[in-house]
Amino acid sequence: MQPALYLVSTPIGNLKDITLRAIEILKDVNIIASEDTRKTRILLSTYNIKKPLVSYYEHNKELRTPKIISRIKSGQSVALVTDSGTPGIQDPGFYLVREAIGNGIDVIPIPGPSAFVSALVSSGFPTDRFSFEGFLSRRRGRRRKRLQEITDYRGSLIFYESPHRLLAYLEDVLKVLGNRRIAVARELTKKFEEINRGTVEEMIKYFTENSPRGEFVIVVEGNTDGYRTIQE
Repeated sequence: MQPALYLVSTPIGNLKDITLRAIEILKDVNIIASEDTRKTRILLSTYNIKKPLVSYYEHNKELRTPKIISRIKSGQSVALVTDSGTPGIQDPGFYLVREAIGNGIDVIPIPGPSAFVSALVSSGFPTDRFSFEGFLSRRRGRRRKRLQEITDYRGSLIFYESPHRLLAYLEDVLKVLGNRRIAVARELTKKFEEINRGTVEEMIKYFTENSPRGEFVIVVEGNTDGYRTIQE
């Protein structure tokens, strides 16, 4: 197998969503670097894949990266997986990819599931132009500042949010972006998957009455001539 860094996308919930090529790569590489070894072990066990695992996450990336680079330079192949979805999106994978490229190492993407793409295409909003914002700041002031910066963006806006901050986030969207149409996707591909669509006010009402649980991806319709944003 070619010595390289393989970016292997893994299921975001339903373990059946893994690709045949991803399984093949995971079986063939010398070692797997994982953001969450517990979750990865469950996936590997499901497909009877027995390979050495090393942890690779935000707080040990600077320690692990040189060792992984050294392995690949010595002729080994390494697969990088995140806790779910495509590595390098909202995780420390970017750091390893950048260092690998800087060391002349081939970086090979193995495409597959992505939570924000799944939410976008099922939102009903335009997909030809969008901005992935990921998790906004936990601080309300910084969060509102970023929302203000993208107020006039006409493409779809995509965010990740935790259940305990969802309502505060929605209130900020209403305050800064106005009562736009949004789609709130929860637990995508899992048993309790649901996608709620409506206005921001409707979603605030819904999640006030139904306590937010699980992992959320929110898609907000872009600005149009018909919107009047609410300023602080």
